[in-house]
Amino acid sequence: MLLAERALVEQLPPGAALLTVTRGPNQGSRFRLDKDLTTTGRHPESDIFLDDITVSRRHVEFYRHRGGQFSVRDVGSLNGTYVNRERIEEVPLHSGDEVQIGKFRLLFLMRGNSGA
Repeated sequence: MLLAERALVEQLPPGAALLTVTRGPNQGSRFRLDKDLTTTGRHPESDIFLDDITVSRRHVEFYRHRGGQFSVRDVGSLNGTYVNRERIEEVPLHSGDEVQIGKFRLLFLMRGNSGA
C-alpha cells in the first residue's frame, strides 16, 4: 500500500473502508464506504456513480456487516464483477482486494485491528 493510501486508511472512522480507482476513467478517485449499504453502477442515483458502458446501471452493492466486515454482491450485472480476478456473486472483502466493475479496477482498503 502506498504511503498516501496508508495515511487515508488510518484516518478512516471505525467501521469505514476506502475504494481507490486504480484503473479506469476515474483513475485516482476515492470513495469512502461508511454506510451499511453502498450502491454502485451507471445509474445517476448510485452512491458510487461509474459512468461507462461496461458498467451496468445497477452493478454491485457493498455492504457492511455487524462487526465492520464488508462484502460485495453483484446485483445481476451484464459483465459480471470480479474480486482478485475471479468472477463472483457475493464475497467478503479483505483489505488489499481488487474489485473489478466493468473497466474499472478498485482497490479495497480497510483499517485493520492492528492499525496496519
